[in-house]
Amino acid sequence: MTHNEGLAGWLRLTLTPGIGGETQRKLLAAFGLPEAVFAAGRLAVRAVAGERADALFDFDAGTAIDRSIEWAQQPGQHIVTLGDAEYPASLFEIPDPPTVLYVRGNPALLGRRGLAIVGSRNATPQGMQTAEAFARALAGKGLAIVSGLALGIDAAAHRGALAADGDTIAVIGTGADRLYPARNRDLALAIAERGAIVSEFPLGTPAVAANFPRRNRIISGLARGVLVVEAAPESGSLITARLAGEQGREVFAIPGSIHSPVARGCHKLIRQGAKLVETAADILEEFGSEPTAEAGGKTASEDDADPVLAALGHDPCQLDDLVVRTGLPAEHLLGKLLTLELAGRIATIPGNRYQRLG
Repeated sequence: MTHNEGLAGWLRLTLTPGIGGETQRKLLAAFGLPEAVFAAGRLAVRAVAGERADALFDFDAGTAIDRSIEWAQQPGQHIVTLGDAEYPASLFEIPDPPTVLYVRGNPALLGRRGLAIVGSRNATPQGMQTAEAFARALAGKGLAIVSGLALGIDAAAHRGALAADGDTIAVIGTGADRLYPARNRDLALAIAERGAIVSEFPLGTPAVAANFPRRNRIISGLARGVLVVEAAPESGSLITARLAGEQGREVFAIPGSIHSPVARGCHKLIRQGAKLVETAADILEEFGSEPTAEAGGKTASEDDADPVLAALGHDPCQLDDLVVRTGLPAEHLLGKLLTLELAGRIATIPGNRYQRLG
């Protein structure tokens, strides 16, 4: 049997509508490899999976199979199955491992020791800077950074890993032949070139809301732990954190301002037992890696000598509050704030507020 013939069996098993992961695993447990499933015949397969198994013999998946095999024959594109040596061992530890993974980039990275970094799509500038800094430090210490390629914290985490010339894995909720969201297209192409993009969904699968929570179990499954940077109380990032706990992974959370809605999800996790982290060294210590000065957090800097930055603190602040705190006229403050923003020291955020960076 050729490799493509064997792959065709896996694809037929997973591309047939109505045959989900649980049914796929039942059939594989009962018969072995996919070709043995189909060789067993309709009645034997129905005895294991019920009448839904009829679809395996009635549905013509030929076109989709040919398209998938052709896709996997292109440079840098791979299909990894449960039966392949390249299948990541960490996913065997979760209750519902994907039967097939479509990979753009380097599939060997899926076996690396990793940390997932996730958070809000509507992240603050400070949150994105924090995610990028943690990812850069941890990727520089050899951890593969796993995230979901979403806007906000996910994208910042991927950027941080790439900036450190480290490894990063993007687990997506569409087909691997689609780059979503469009705003992250350039980032996705960089990850495919230097890391790996992974999907369990068939080629051509569009962005469907229900698929994104499902892919979260793979994000946590590929990692030894999950770090939540910013998250609202009902954020999808909390789903990833919950799955991580169920999978026996560590859960970390970065605390934030009590006034920030995207900090409440992190505070909720900490109350539930997640480990509070302030520096990358906290995570390295938990993983048994020796922290370095570079991995630690920043200490007090010369920024604190700037009266406007000192008055701004580390929470979002409105101009009127800064006028009261500094005693400076609003006109003078606006000029100073513009200078700080152009220098990358602060950012303007919704609600006419200012947020200190770094």
